[in-house]
Amino acid sequence: MISNINLEDKFFYFFFPLGFSKEFFSFLWIVFSILILMLGVTVGVLVLVWLERKISAAIQQRIGPEYAGPLGIIQALADGIKLFLKEDIVPAQGDVWLFNIGPILVLIPVFLSYLVFFFWIAVSSVVPLGLLMAGYGSNNKYSFLGGLRAAAQSISYEIPLALSVLSIALRVIR
Repeated sequence: MISNINLEDKFFYFFFPLGFSKEFFSFLWIVFSILILMLGVTVGVLVLVWLERKISAAIQQRIGPEYAGPLGIIQALADGIKLFLKEDIVPAQGDVWLFNIGPILVLIPVFLSYLVFFFWIAVSSVVPLGLLMAGYGSNNKYSFLGGLRAAAQSISYEIPLALSVLSIALRVIR
């Protein structure tokens, strides 16, 4: 049997006695829909992480992720607390400013690239610089070589991606 219940109307009649206007109700409905979607995605991700940990622990015969709390549910919470409380360690001979600004120069362009699509090509070219700075900031030749390798990988990924985006843009403009 197909139900003819309109959830939006039920939501409206629930808030109508409180004296809200139709525009405010529309805003509440949009916020409510977004929150429900975010809640669903968050629960889905938590379940997938929980399943991945349970299966990996069973395959590798590890005790921790299977028995941390009921059915291993608390393991993700314990990992989050551990990550939040980690100490920020800077190498003794390293450059503190470069060591801390390198990861920021990697993350900021990634978030800025979501603003405007064509802005992505200009902003993403800053990422290899941040990778180099993070490797150089520790004043260790192996870390510098690792940063250099990561920058080379980033550049080798960006060139074909930029060419494919530009070819599509040229086709659309034409």
